[in-house]
Amino acid sequence: MHTKDARATGESEQRIYALSAWREAPFFTDRQRAALAWTEALTLISETHAPDAVYEEVRQQFTERELVALTMAIVAIDGWNRILIEFRAVPGTYESQAAHTGSAKGRV
Repeated sequence: MHTKDARATGESEQRIYALSAWREAPFFTDRQRAALAWTEALTLISETHAPDAVYEEVRQQFTERELVALTMAIVAIDGWNRILIEFRAVPGTYESQAAHTGSAKGRV
C-alpha cells in the first residue's frame, strides 16, 4: 500500500527498494533516518522497548508536535496492519488514490 502511494507521489524506485537497508543507504537524511529508527523501535516495541538513544535522536530531529504526529502515524499503521492480518486481507490489492487524483503528499 505505502509503496504504491509513494510511487504515485513521486518517490524514487531506488529509495523504495533500499528502504529495508536504510541504515546503509546513502540517500536518506538524518531526519529520515531518525523517523525510520523510531518507526522500527515502536513497531518492534516488545523486542526493543524503544531505546533511549533512538528516542533522543528522534527528539533532535522533530519538534514535539511533529514527534506526536509521527508516533500517532506509526501506531495507526501498526494497528491497521494487525487488523488486516487478523481478517486475512489479501496483500497487493490496494490502489493508490493519489495515482487517480494526482495529489502529492508531504515527505518526512
